[in-house]
Amino acid sequence: MTDGFDTLGLDPLLLKAVERMGFKEPTPVQLETIPLLLAGKDVMAQAQTGTGKTAAFGLPLLQNISRGRKPFALILCPTRELGVQVAEEIKKLAYYMDDVRVLAIYGGRSIDEQINSLKKGVDIVVGTPGRIIDHLQRKTLDLSEIEFLVLDEADRMLDMGFIEDIDYILEKVPKERQTMLFSATIPEGVRKIAEGHMRAYTKVDISEQELVLPTTKQVYFNIERKNKIWALCRVLDKEHPKAIVFAQTKMMVDIIAKRLQSYGYPAAELHGDITQAKREKTLKDFRSGKIMILVATDVAARGLDIEGVTHVINYDIPEDPEIYVHRIGRTGRAGKEGIAITFITSAEMYLLKKIKEYGVVDVEQVEVPETGKRDLVRRVTDFTDVADIFGMVKMELDIGEKDGLKKIDLFDVLTNQLRISDMDIGNMIIENDHTIFEIQKTAAVKALNGMGKTTIKGRKPTVRVIPVQKGEY
Repeated sequence: MTDGFDTLGLDPLLLKAVERMGFKEPTPVQLETIPLLLAGKDVMAQAQTGTGKTAAFGLPLLQNISRGRKPFALILCPTRELGVQVAEEIKKLAYYMDDVRVLAIYGGRSIDEQINSLKKGVDIVVGTPGRIIDHLQRKTLDLSEIEFLVLDEADRMLDMGFIEDIDYILEKVPKERQTMLFSATIPEGVRKIAEGHMRAYTKVDISEQELVLPTTKQVYFNIERKNKIWALCRVLDKEHPKAIVFAQTKMMVDIIAKRLQSYGYPAAELHGDITQAKREKTLKDFRSGKIMILVATDVAARGLDIEGVTHVINYDIPEDPEIYVHRIGRTGRAGKEGIAITFITSAEMYLLKKIKEYGVVDVEQVEVPETGKRDLVRRVTDFTDVADIFGMVKMELDIGEKDGLKKIDLFDVLTNQLRISDMDIGNMIIENDHTIFEIQKTAAVKALNGMGKTTIKGRKPTVRVIPVQKGEY
């Protein structure tokens, strides 16, 4: 082993397994938490998915394993997918140990199979709160001999409304135990869990800047709503990525996935209305490469840890900077480079400001890439997001007072030549070398196209749209 894991006091069999898994050096969260956990301390660590937190708690847990018919360790996870992934990684860490029995317990699978496994004896249970409670109420799971408790992605469990379930489960676990809490962020609710259910714990701090994986390049397109699908297809054609595309709603996920499928892209949707069987097939196909674009909501993608994701694309920018951090953590994993691309309309620039204020500073603006071939989807002019709250679009002409332009001249061009109703015309401000005027968004296409074909004061004018900023009236 290179310097790192072999200095942490781990059993040689665990070091051998770590080496077999290809881990070269401990991540910061592993370096800080493993010695504390081996020393028997309760730990609250701030670490997002992809930073090696499963090994951070899994290695100390396996080093101190106890054997019996009842489980000695319980790991609570917010989602089925994360539970399965954690269970599989712990099995890999225990590869050279004597038959460590790990069971993933979650909804959507036969409870009878889980009951049979529990009857045979299990060392480590990894499960979602709902199914754990189901077994507790059926008296098919006994937590009376739990020595190690892990709360993984505690903030996600909080967001998903599991706080009462967690309290219920922790009442069934011996108070004399070692507790490990891992969370990408530490909101007030997570602090209350720690204070209510952990002994004098040690907090492992990771700065907000470190929440974002350094191997993830972050960029954004300033793109209006109607052209997002055009921009997305440009990225897919140029980069040929294995990508997760995030949208805000289940309806939008369905719309995007169906549009991509109709264009021939290997895409599939993932959201809360998808059946468990279809969900598992979709994830299997995405892992294998049969599907290359997974369009998902935040809830559906929680806990996903899929190897080889090259791009995360925020089709809709999230309102919450914490969600942004969680999303982009799906790429740039295990030391590999990843790219996070966010589509931001002019009216949403304030959300980018919130993300940067949160501590995510390396987000740069870039242009939508050229593909070198004819676009399958055409770019269109979109006035919805550049209009103010009254539906007025500002335009600028490169003709002004010095050219002899007066308001009556511009009004005459708009109404008589371009056939725009006077009711659709707003303010006009004529400066020395340019003019700004307002047009109702329903007539904006006619104004923009018409101005390029007309002559004003003996000149062909250049016209551009001025996006309105949030809060401008």
